Amino acid sequence: MKEKLLVIVGPTAVGKTALSIDLAKQLNGEIISGDSMQVYRRMDIGTAKITPDEMESIPHYLIDILDPDQPYSVAEFQREAKSLIATINAREKLPMIVGGTGLYIQSVIYEYQFSEAPKDEALRLKWEEFAHVHGKEALHLRLQEVDPITAERLHTNDVKRVIRALEIYQLTGKPMAEFQKRSPESPYQLCLLGLTMERSLLYERINHRVDVMMSQGLVQEVESLLNNGYPGSLTSMQGIGYKEVVQYLEGKIPLEEAVELIKKNSRNFAKRQLTWFRSMKDIHWLDMTNAGDRLSLVENIRTFVAGKMC
Repeated sequence: MKEKLLVIVGPTAVGKTALSIDLAKQLNGEIISGDSMQVYRRMDIGTAKITPDEMESIPHYLIDILDPDQPYSVAEFQREAKSLIATINAREKLPMIVGGTGLYIQSVIYEYQFSEAPKDEALRLKWEEFAHVHGKEALHLRLQEVDPITAERLHTNDVKRVIRALEIYQLTGKPMAEFQKRSPESPYQLCLLGLTMERSLLYERINHRVDVMMSQGLVQEVESLLNNGYPGSLTSMQGIGYKEVVQYLEGKIPLEEAVELIKKNSRNFAKRQLTWFRSMKDIHWLDMTNAGDRLSLVENIRTFVAGKMC
C-alpha cells in the first residue's frame, strides 16, 4: 500500500493556512510546510508565518528550522519531507503538505530524481560579476535565450538559481530540467487540492495582507535582521516584502513606494503560482471565492479526501 498524502496548494493569500487547520482537525492530520521562506527563523511577518495560536495544537514541520543566512535547496526539502511523510503515516496520522512553493511540492509528490549536474566555481563567479555589472534583469535575459523553460520558472530576483541554470547549460548544453527527472505517477496515495479565487478578490486580499504586515511591524522586522548581521544580499532577504523594505531602509525609495511594490510583486507572484499549479496533473480545484459556509465547505472537502484515501 502506498503511503497517504494530502497536499493543499494555491496562491498567496487564498486561504490555505486556515483551511488546512480545519481539515487537519477533521482528518487527524499533521502539517508539513511547503513554503520556501517559512523555513527561516526571525522572518515571521513578511512570510505570513502561522503563529502558535493559529496552529491550534496541530503539529507543524519545516518551519523555523534555519537561520536566514543558511542555504536551503529543493533536494533538502524533498529529503526531509519524505522522511516526515513516512513518520506521520507510521503514527496513523495523515501527512498534509500545505504551501505555495510549486517546485518544492512537486519534487516530493512526483519523486524528482536530482542527478548531479556538474559545477564550475570560476564560471559561477563570472556570472556573479556579470549580474553585479549589468544587473539581474540582464542576467535573467541571458537565461531566457538559452533555457526559456527554466527562465519562465525562475524569478528575476532569484539570482542564485538563475546563475546555477546558466552554469549547467554552459557546462552540459542541456537545460536544468534535464537534471530534474520525475516519476510519471506519484509514489503516494495522493489527494492534491488546489485553491483558487476570483482574481479581483484575491488581489484585494493580497493588498490587505500587505497593509496588515506593515501594521504588524514588517519594517522593524527587516531592520532587526539587518542589525543582526543578515545583509539584504542574502537569498532569504530577496523574498517579497523583505527586498522592498531593504530598499526603503537604505534610502533608495520612500516607504509608500516600498509598500506599493510589495503589493505589486505579491500580485505578480500569485499569477506565477497559479500558472505553475495549473500545469500540475491530478489536481482537484476548489474555488474559494464564495466559501462563506465554512462548516459545509470543510465537510465537503473531508468527504472528498476520505473517498480518495480509502
